[in-house]
Amino acid sequence: MNSENASGKVKSSPKTSSNLIEEKLFGKAYNYRVLKRFLPYLLQQKLLISSALIAMLIFTGTQLALPWIIKTGIDDYITKGNYNGLKWIVGIFIANSFISWASLYAQEVIISKAGLAILYHLRSNLFSHLQKLSLSFHTKTDVGRIMSRVQGDVFQLQEFISVAVVTFADILSLGGIVVMLMIMNVKLGLISMSVLPLLVITMMIWQPFAIRSFLSVRSSISKVNSGLNENITGIRVVQGMNREERNMKNFKSINKESLDATNSAGKLAFLPGPQVDMLTSISIALVLFFGAGMASNSSLELGALIAYVMYIQRFFEPIRSLTLHYSQLQRTMASGMRIFELLDVQPEVQDIRGAPQLPRLKGEVEFKNASFSYVPGIEILKDINLHINPSETVAIVGPTGAGKTTLVSLISRFYELSRSRGSLTIDGNDIRDHTRASLVSQISTVLQEPFLFSGMVKDNIRYNNTEVEDSAIVEAAKVVGAHDFIMDLEKGYDTILQERSVNLSMGQRQLLSFARAIVGNPRILILDEATASVDSYTETLIQKALKTLLKDRTSIVIAHRLSTIRGADQIVVLDQGTISEKGTHDQLMDQNRLYAYLYRMNFADTA
Repeated sequence: MNSENASGKVKSSPKTSSNLIEEKLFGKAYNYRVLKRFLPYLLQQKLLISSALIAMLIFTGTQLALPWIIKTGIDDYITKGNYNGLKWIVGIFIANSFISWASLYAQEVIISKAGLAILYHLRSNLFSHLQKLSLSFHTKTDVGRIMSRVQGDVFQLQEFISVAVVTFADILSLGGIVVMLMIMNVKLGLISMSVLPLLVITMMIWQPFAIRSFLSVRSSISKVNSGLNENITGIRVVQGMNREERNMKNFKSINKESLDATNSAGKLAFLPGPQVDMLTSISIALVLFFGAGMASNSSLELGALIAYVMYIQRFFEPIRSLTLHYSQLQRTMASGMRIFELLDVQPEVQDIRGAPQLPRLKGEVEFKNASFSYVPGIEILKDINLHINPSETVAIVGPTGAGKTTLVSLISRFYELSRSRGSLTIDGNDIRDHTRASLVSQISTVLQEPFLFSGMVKDNIRYNNTEVEDSAIVEAAKVVGAHDFIMDLEKGYDTILQERSVNLSMGQRQLLSFARAIVGNPRILILDEATASVDSYTETLIQKALKTLLKDRTSIVIAHRLSTIRGADQIVVLDQGTISEKGTHDQLMDQNRLYAYLYRMNFADTA
């Protein structure tokens, strides 16, 4: 269940916070909470929206005037044989038509411009917000769902202005037509409106089926997007495991489900159109039948009868439009709920109000009685006490799942250590009391799976260190042994990397990651199994560079194969979330416990 707090933000259960908001949500045509949150975006475009409303009022007025102009021409001029005066009516008719066309064109252009501007601001805000959300959110949320919000839902909400303006115009037009009908003849007006109860009953029966159908479409599209994202992202595994045929079969199934749901929704979406046409015909037939009798006894003029028919045709056009727009508004409100649900997700790691920046770090790291869990009740780290001196190299080893990556993730504040569950200080400063930006700007991390971005090689090495000169980039590449292969590329450091850097080998990508890590001269360097995915030759290059990489900076190394484990100032052995051993390589080998076993099993070949 979702609820709303006093500020208008949508609160969500733990399940929906990790999965955003369920696709089954289908909004009301009017949702105060969404409109309240959407209002600032509308106010940014108030000049355009006001102009669109003025154009809409002019267009609606011309549409209402048209049948009346024809009525006047017939009753006041044609039937009386005053053809000279009819020239003025023809002129007014042409002018009215031109104004109608111009105002409609202006309305559409202005609405489109305002909608695109809102689309721009919404996507920008969403992107900025997603960049700030904690790692825990991104690990728990499907990329396909996020893309659905940023692309599909934002586009749907962009359409709100157009739908809202047209809906308002339709309602205004309906009211105006009713007034005109009653002015000309109250009795005939009531007769022509007698079919409206049938329309109301039809819509009440149609709507629940339509909602369920639209929900099914939304859910099936989400499955298709998720399936596409998962299989394209993991294409190497798919092809490596010869899974293409099985995946195609699965995708055909969800794609067929989407096709069936869309076809069903299409049938229901267009069902009200023929019904409205039928009711329009019935209403016109009633007007002609009773109006002919009134015209014969001169209680209704011929021009008025023709105007009645024209007004009735115009009366049911807005009703048909409102029928379609009602569903559109429901989808728009649902999209708005999903967008603002995402914008309301708060980062788990946040700076305290007025948090100062950390000074230039020396690199002294200390855990005191630190415990951490991703899920309450399931401890990942338990009562960790660890002191790392400045410029010290510490190796973290242990079996898979021991908590090694979690430990270094806390240092970078990817996850926040609860204040009730111990402390983590750097140079005596509790990192929770200072800005995260000032912390991570002095820390560099190299992961097992290198990730490079589209762009030039030198831009990938520079990345966030925008002040770094090209000469420093070249020097960093030389230190890690990447300079030679870079110079062999087509344009050297100006070579454009393809998407996911497929024009580089895994080892080359990792060398660029090392260069990126040190180009900003970080005080703390974290290597999280950074050579687990590279070949022996690349690992040899990295080993040669490590003496320079680790010199004069605090280094924390998680590795299975690096020979630097033997030369580390301190080796910390994690087992089931606790520190089971600490010491140098020789000390731990003499103890002949878990480390000695792991070394003999996994590290002997490196030695």
